[in-house]
Amino acid sequence: MPTKDEVFEKIQEALVEALGVDDDEVIPEATLVGDLGAESIDFLDIVFRLEKSFEIKIPRGELFPEDVFTDARFVDDGRVNEAGMAELRKRLPFFSNLDEFAKNPVVQDFGSLLTVADMCGFVEGKVEVSG
Repeated sequence: MPTKDEVFEKIQEALVEALGVDDDEVIPEATLVGDLGAESIDFLDIVFRLEKSFEIKIPRGELFPEDVFTDARFVDDGRVNEAGMAELRKRLPFFSNLDEFAKNPVVQDFGSLLTVADMCGFVEGKVEVSG
């Protein structure tokens, strides 16, 4: 059973390896896209590394819900609608910037709001954490 610090350390290591950034850049408030330079292809590598590191299974779309952003029920003219925001809130309780995203829910901007702290919250929800 990892501690919160151990979860952060393993996520930090995964992001350093996947994105080629320095470990001092991987801080809780750093955004994956804006601060760490992650691109869509990197998210597959990140998920793989998290699964291996924490011995968990992350179903496609659970951490990065791209299916919401391509579903006409949830998106109007490139913007997430109310139904889409409700779906995101249900599926991403760990995502700290959803209220910020809701102010201007442009689909292509979503990834730039995901932080290292959000990743930690996601993993902590998948594994039992001590302390």
